[in-house]
Amino acid sequence: MAIEPDVKDWTWVIERACPACGFDPSTVNRDDVADRIARSATGWGDVLARPDVNVRPDENTWSVLEYGCHLRDVHRIMRERLGIMLAYDETAVDGATFANWDQDASAVEDAYNEQNPAVVADELARAAVDFAEAYRAVAADQWHRKGLRSNGSAFTVESFATYALHDLEHHRMDVGLVPRPGDGA
Repeated sequence: MAIEPDVKDWTWVIERACPACGFDPSTVNRDDVADRIARSATGWGDVLARPDVNVRPDENTWSVLEYGCHLRDVHRIMRERLGIMLAYDETAVDGATFANWDQDASAVEDAYNEQNPAVVADELARAAVDFAEAYRAVAADQWHRKGLRSNGSAFTVESFATYALHDLEHHRMDVGLVPRPGDGA
């Protein structure tokens, strides 16, 4: 069964708190971004080992396995986009551009709910480390670099970190994990 696509523009989380998960963009500190990205993968191995990992709780909600695949891909795609922003000519007015990602199409095309949960757990953990390391390598003078998504959403390397962190932390709640592990949350 296909899930109705999420067509909301979630970029508002860059400016205000998310009432659903409690994410507050004012708590994002450049010095903590890489660690928060790395911590976002904590606990996913356990939830992806559940016996009912590919069972959807209802017809409108992804299974734990589908969420795990989504988060693995979020880490990968966000890392790629960060790289595009960092490599782009910093004198350009609009900055780097990247296509909008249709997460729902990816879920269907890549058969998220049929993937091996143990492999997904390993891939998610590796993708989180890689994305965290990419942010750890951002130089002080690169945080202002710009990126523009094809739907018109504009980011800097800094606001992009906030946007990505919300996605990584918000979906933890969808599978029963605390949003921000190691944060006292």
